[in-house]
Amino acid sequence: MTLPSSARPISHRVRTLVPLCALFITAVACPQGNAADPEPKQYDLVVYGGTSAGVIAAVQAKKMDKSVVIVGPDKHLGGLTSGGLGWTDTGNKSVIGGLSRDFYHRIWKAYQQPEAWVQQSPQEYGNKGQGTLAMDGKNRTMWIFEPHVAEQVYEDYVREYAIPVFRDEYLDRESGVTMKDGRITEIRMLSGKAYAGKMFIDATYEGDLMAAAGVSYHVGRESGSTYGETWNGVQTGVLHHAHHFGILDKPVSPYVVPGDPSSGVLPRISAESPGEKGAGDHRIQAYCFRMCLTNDPSNRIPFAKPEGYDPSQYELMVRIYEAGFDQTFGKFDPIPNHKTDTNNHGPMSTDNIGFNYEYPEASYEKRREIIKEHETYQKGWLYFIANDPRVPRKTQAEMRKWGLPKDEFVDNGNWSHQLYIREARRMVGKFVMTEHELLKRRETPESVGMGSYTMDSHNVQRYITPEGHVQNEGDIGVSTNGPYEIAYGSLVPKKQECKNLLVPVCVSSSHIAFGSIRMEPVFMILGQSSATAAVMAIDKDIAVQDVPYDQLRERLQADGQVLHYKGSTSQAARQRVYLKELDGTVIDDSKAQLTGTWRPSTSSSKFVEHGYVHDDNAADGKASIAFVTTLPKAGEYEVRLAYPVNSNRASNVKVIVDHADGSTTVSVNQKEDPPIDSLFVSLGKFRFDANQKASVRITNEGTNGHVVADAVQWLPVR
Repeated sequence: MTLPSSARPISHRVRTLVPLCALFITAVACPQGNAADPEPKQYDLVVYGGTSAGVIAAVQAKKMDKSVVIVGPDKHLGGLTSGGLGWTDTGNKSVIGGLSRDFYHRIWKAYQQPEAWVQQSPQEYGNKGQGTLAMDGKNRTMWIFEPHVAEQVYEDYVREYAIPVFRDEYLDRESGVTMKDGRITEIRMLSGKAYAGKMFIDATYEGDLMAAAGVSYHVGRESGSTYGETWNGVQTGVLHHAHHFGILDKPVSPYVVPGDPSSGVLPRISAESPGEKGAGDHRIQAYCFRMCLTNDPSNRIPFAKPEGYDPSQYELMVRIYEAGFDQTFGKFDPIPNHKTDTNNHGPMSTDNIGFNYEYPEASYEKRREIIKEHETYQKGWLYFIANDPRVPRKTQAEMRKWGLPKDEFVDNGNWSHQLYIREARRMVGKFVMTEHELLKRRETPESVGMGSYTMDSHNVQRYITPEGHVQNEGDIGVSTNGPYEIAYGSLVPKKQECKNLLVPVCVSSSHIAFGSIRMEPVFMILGQSSATAAVMAIDKDIAVQDVPYDQLRERLQADGQVLHYKGSTSQAARQRVYLKELDGTVIDDSKAQLTGTWRPSTSSSKFVEHGYVHDDNAADGKASIAFVTTLPKAGEYEVRLAYPVNSNRASNVKVIVDHADGSTTVSVNQKEDPPIDSLFVSLGKFRFDANQKASVRITNEGTNGHVVADAVQWLPVR
């Protein structure tokens, strides 16, 4: 297929690929030629997008005896799961059921074959990523795998179920969606080929079919007030992961001449204001390639200097090293055969922060440019660390041990074919999933699957603080306190917009809720549920919004989907104390001001609201947290600190209470059970003035164990 340059798909200029029909033996011949079909073939279900969700949706439709086709821009099936994300983000594996779990069972079966172990023995690798016999029985699972193994599993699916696949086909987004009476009747590709169907599923990461059909959607972060959320919108002052500058020994200057704003700003730092905390914006999570690397000399290709390499793009990296960064290899997660799934880790890593804002709405040509920019940046980052003399010798020597594997992505220069589109468009559908449903503050209607991973947003911008330092913003990691249900209404548009479309990837959710839902096992779960609902809508000749939920639920559960969870979450819920249950003025850790690295958790004892944070036993003096409020009236208050007890806690936590008469330092032994309701310890009674800031500060300086912080309570003394 040859397209004009203005409409040419990404793959034509970024990649040199051999036809997949030369790589795989399938039951379906690779389509040839450019001529449009005179009469588009009618299918029961047309799936646009060959992602993990798309393949699973097609399999479910065939299992329910319906005709189905997969068509889309993908040349390789499986999206990110076959594109490098082999270290699966699972959360609680017990809520991953149905065909999603079958996929991981098939991965396990593949690694039971001796020929799967080429560079490494299974004994040497160990049983990392394998499900337990108690949970899986005979259908054992494996959650860590190589890209080519995952891709073969998806190819096996379409072969076994005789699913036709039309690859390298790009939707005509301007006029390629034909609708009648609120229903899509056919979709047409830029090649001219058309595919007619009774039902349609948009399984792309971008939501192109959904958008072209006129369905409402959102791009960027909503404000915190849009859905009444804590973790949405701009998150200045919130530092959860090791992806920011607070983990360094000293602040980093963003200017070409350190400390001199007139000298200009270094590359890859924005000079724009980050926006007010909690405000909505157009920004989205940073993208990267999940790199498959190897340190096996027999299978390693050294990192080459990429075309367009510019070492000045990594000047900030030099300063980060000078400031004490030593965690370059923190996310080189090992997968079989001496390979990795390498993900972003650190203040300047593989995430290309701020260079993807246009991607969701961009033309195919512009998306190609953005993808190429990400590839050049990331390959340059590897080459820079391995070769620039300013990189610390120890780090450089270690990086030179790594390279691209010869036996992965063999038709794409051994580089992943799938950019990690962490977030693009998100539908605004019949029901919008928010942090309230994920945190179980509200019940979720009509569950069609479950998620459980942390609400995880990568950084969205790198800006300059008022003090003149570099700072990343947008990185969030908040526990969902166990599995949560996902509503059927989040998979379907509003009825007045489209009656025969389901969207299992760009689901109807807020930015922060999508940060958890966006995991690949969940996309497969939702793909199966979407296809099931589509088939039921066909059989009943009704809109997808009108599918009887009781019948949908019955079929999903019969097919192994997990719709409700009755495990340890209920116990955790009994240990949870809500702010509304507490007297006085209470500030939760979610409203506190964090400096340095604090990690969210819910694993221990009783806690206030969503959980608590801890310093990961760093004891380096870099982590501090301030609980700040304005008290309603002057007077004497008892100040209390909440923390969950554990034997690994520090016994010498320094807590500073700022009050009207100065500051008082109190040492708290967090190994001991808090005496007040097993939740709070009293820090003393202090006088406070009205309308003046009252604060409690905690630091991990010189501590001898984990420092935890949950909430602070000011109780008026009567």
